[in-house]
Amino acid sequence: MKITVVYDNEVKQPGLKADWGFSSLIETEDAPPILFDTGADGSILLHNMSQLNIDPSAIGIVVISHPHWDHIGGLEDVLKVNKDAELYLPQSFPTGRISARKITVVKDPIQIGKNIFSTGELNGIEQSLVINTHKSLLVIVGCSHPGVGNILDAASRFGQVYGIIGGFHGFHDFNRLADLSLICPCHCTQYRAEIKRLFAAQCIDCGAGVVIEL
Repeated sequence: MKITVVYDNEVKQPGLKADWGFSSLIETEDAPPILFDTGADGSILLHNMSQLNIDPSAIGIVVISHPHWDHIGGLEDVLKVNKDAELYLPQSFPTGRISARKITVVKDPIQIGKNIFSTGELNGIEQSLVINTHKSLLVIVGCSHPGVGNILDAASRFGQVYGIIGGFHGFHDFNRLADLSLICPCHCTQYRAEIKRLFAAQCIDCGAGVVIEL
């Protein structure tokens, strides 16, 4: 399994553009490529994809964590070049202006593909991805508006959580991360420096161009 951070506030490869927002590509053996969130600006998203040799027309599924501009800004641009991608949108997403081959509105926990699940929309705003890897569960989050602890609790219904990647917002209950083996705070994480200090051995620097292989 490979996760590529496509869009983030920072960049980790030359030629990529940084911007406020988040997007990542998930590639597994048993599911089509999944784009999780689309950043704030479609032109930056597509530029970074091109630099990373990611073909947007090959994406099979697009999952949107929550309907805030910094996570949905590139959606229409992706759909212009990929009319076949299936969308998984949280219930709070205004679907009226979205045209896609198949749209699944997510309220409750749901299986998206083999070993890939959604937590369901938590606190009426945000869903997260849960991927069953050979090292247990990896959670991918957008901004963690429902709270990192609540997301980890929701993900644990599928098994033991191994790691978490994405934006943590103002999360500071650091003890909740103590049992994780992989921590990758991205985008909107307010206490990123503190998390990196406390969990230096488990922490991975985030930024567009980071590739995590498990």
